[in-house]
Amino acid sequence: MGTNKTTLIQSEQKVKSWIIAISVIIPLAVAVLIFMPTKLELGSDLVYFLPHLNAVINTAATIALIAAIVFIKNKNIAYHGASMTIAFVLGAIFLVSYVVYHAAAESTTFGGEGIIRPFYYFLLITHIILAAVALFPILFAYYYGLTDQREKHRKVVKFAYPIWLYVTVTGVIVYLMISPYYTH
Repeated sequence: MGTNKTTLIQSEQKVKSWIIAISVIIPLAVAVLIFMPTKLELGSDLVYFLPHLNAVINTAATIALIAAIVFIKNKNIAYHGASMTIAFVLGAIFLVSYVVYHAAAESTTFGGEGIIRPFYYFLLITHIILAAVALFPILFAYYYGLTDQREKHRKVVKFAYPIWLYVTVTGVIVYLMISPYYTH
């Protein structure tokens, strides 16, 4: 019995180490790609479609997140888990698409003026900061949910869920606000 518990603890430590590493490496990689002086030449204008696709993905992820909360409030754990897995997969697809876009395309400048400008930048800055830190609690919440560690899952979800929902919603709002200024 002691050996199984030791093995489980060691296994969980490995998972936690991976979650921490991923939570640090991905935001750093995204920052490097966004700010690198020379963009990658991918040989296709299809890359300019990606912001539109990302907005659709974020919208779908938002719907999955809202469905998940409805399901768990109704004690439908299976549908809750399925909805969260859908949101998780959509988040992963979004991340790949986002990285490809920012590796190949220059960032678009917001052209709005007046009161809308500080509102846009407030949403954008809070979106970016929370997106950078969101991966850590999201990965832990997902892991605890998958491994049926409900008490740990509930504790982490108190932080992960609102951050994740805010990031998906503001991602769509920021897209809608900047989309008139895309040049492709």
